[in-house]
Amino acid sequence: MNSETPDALLDRVRKLLVKAEADGVTQAEAQALTAKAAELMAKYGIDRALLAAVRPETDRPADRVIDIGNPWARVQAHLLCGLASALRCQCVILPRTGPGSRIHMFGFASDIERTDVLYTSLLLQMWQGLSAVAPPAWSRSPAEQAAAARAADAPAGNGATAALVLADRTEIIERTLRRAYPVTRSSRVTYSGSGYGTGYTQGQRADIGASRLGRPSARALTR
Repeated sequence: MNSETPDALLDRVRKLLVKAEADGVTQAEAQALTAKAAELMAKYGIDRALLAAVRPETDRPADRVIDIGNPWARVQAHLLCGLASALRCQCVILPRTGPGSRIHMFGFASDIERTDVLYTSLLLQMWQGLSAVAPPAWSRSPAEQAAAARAADAPAGNGATAALVLADRTEIIERTLRRAYPVTRSSRVTYSGSGYGTGYTQGQRADIGASRLGRPSARALTR
């Protein structure tokens, strides 16, 4: 396990992301800082999962409803759901009569927390123009998958390996979501036009370690 306390590690992550979000940071610098933050977050996620395997009270299944306003609500929702999926959470895009999007996210508390921290930073970076550049290298070699692979045989303290612990957590969240939303569906998302849409399309080519989302709809499930 990581020798740092969870609070100390998250503090390091936030400091790295603040640097990545700062004005005047180059594309390469922002990518390097965000990649390091993602690597630390992945280690943190493994540590919390292994700890919870022994002490379940430290990290329980949870859920959160998130409202996303315009402009570009659908783009932001797609970013959030894709990132959540890569961090072992699942999302349902809820029906909404007014403007914007509403997301119901399911996951263990630590995974929802990780998603929130990274999503907030990536959103800031997008608004600063990073969505219009080539996908970063760290997103093509997902830190989350790498951390899971390195820890695959690590013991959780109760006889289970990290790989088994993560698989069990995925199944638990799947059951939790299905109880809340027995019927879901997936479809494709498309964008047209130039400018922001073009940059976002480039970003979509990046593999963040999870299957791609379908088009947001009344019952769109991310997986």
